[in-house]
Amino acid sequence: MKDTEKKAKVFVVQEVSKFNIISAQQYGQLIPLYEEGKQIMLSPGPAIRKAKSIMKDFSDDDYLLLMGDPVAMGIACAIASEMNRGRIQCLKWDRMENRYYPVKFNLFEKGEIDD
Repeated sequence: MKDTEKKAKVFVVQEVSKFNIISAQQYGQLIPLYEEGKQIMLSPGPAIRKAKSIMKDFSDDDYLLLMGDPVAMGIACAIASEMNRGRIQCLKWDRMENRYYPVKFNLFEKGEIDD
């Protein structure tokens, strides 16, 4: 890989020690956003600034691993969308296959709304 090439990143929303996520490394470097036990309650500003700083270069090559505080997961999705023109990839755990699958979506995509 050339020095100018970007290495994919997996942004782990929140560390949860009871889950072994090491297999997600096949998709990129694991980068935690928030430490285990962090709860975003009445003042989300600092948490938003921290995630924006860490995710400032989020691109089509990167992934979100959604775990932990639901508010933190919402913040991470919103920031990823903002940084990458609505395009996000998440890693979804399949318990039957014991592996992660990438799920891609575009929040800005125009189309018909299903009933």
